[in-house]
Amino acid sequence: MERVAVIGLDIGLRRVGVAGCDGLGLIATELTTVNRRSFKEDVETFRRIIEERQANLLVAGIPYTMKGEIGFQAKQVIKYAKRLSNALELPLEFVDERLTSLEAEEQLKSSKKYSSRQKGLIDKRAAAIILQQWLDIRRSQGN
Repeated sequence: MERVAVIGLDIGLRRVGVAGCDGLGLIATELTTVNRRSFKEDVETFRRIIEERQANLLVAGIPYTMKGEIGFQAKQVIKYAKRLSNALELPLEFVDERLTSLEAEEQLKSSKKYSSRQKGLIDKRAAAIILQQWLDIRRSQGN
């Protein structure tokens, strides 16, 4: 069976939540939150994570509007994700991430780990939810 090495991204204007998965592609786990700086610095940070995880694919969440449209924020996310994908020379796939940050916040609140000051926790949890959605879709399609 082929090893699955995918990095999930919850891309925000200030931070990017990062998640990885086990080699079987069953479970997504939170890795870290990257505070965005210059694009060049961001690329170096992601390059280290990718080398460490031996990742071969990026999965980014697209924050569609509730009507399913691509608004301003989604356009920014797509642009950044594509730049990152090109700079890192990795293929990129997108997942609909509507409500993942809310879901992440709910999960953290129920696990008593939540504090409104810990936005980074929400970002990396949201990244894990995004990646888990992608893994579940992939599995349901028999890949």
